Amino acid sequence: MKLSQGVEWAVHCCLLLTHAEDGSAVPRTTLAGYYGLPDAYLAKHLKSLVRSGVLAATSGPRGGFRLARTPDGITVLDIVEAIEGSAPPFVCTEIRQRGACALPVERCERPCGVAQVMYDADRAWRDSLRGVTVAGLRDGLPDTLRERARTWIKDPSGPLPAFV
Repeated sequence: MKLSQGVEWAVHCCLLLTHAEDGSAVPRTTLAGYYGLPDAYLAKHLKSLVRSGVLAATSGPRGGFRLARTPDGITVLDIVEAIEGSAPPFVCTEIRQRGACALPVERCERPCGVAQVMYDADRAWRDSLRGVTVAGLRDGLPDTLRERARTWIKDPSGPLPAFV
């Protein structure tokens, strides 16, 4: 399975938003600048996150983005599905019912072994991502990265704390 770079960007931006003061919106340019991302392309992903209810957007001079739910209420799967959609990566086309050795439909009541292993893998992958929240990712960050994030969000043009 291959995910777009938008997934990486979206997860990192949601993680960065955990460092914003409660209720404050962070401008898109601030999010893009922190990671050196193209602003216009990031906008597309942020809109997807808003449509899915992961982020909330506000307009105006103090506008920007904030988490729509608490960090412990947003899973990595929520973010992945906002960007990539929720369709399964494997779609069985029942090729066992075609060709010279085709099985009759009545012999194909359950998924074949190939389909079942793919479904099981997808379920395990989704369960794993569902078990990780944005809060959990944030809590795993070193204090120096948390401080840099808070400092950047407050003033992207100001000096950043040094790594120690």
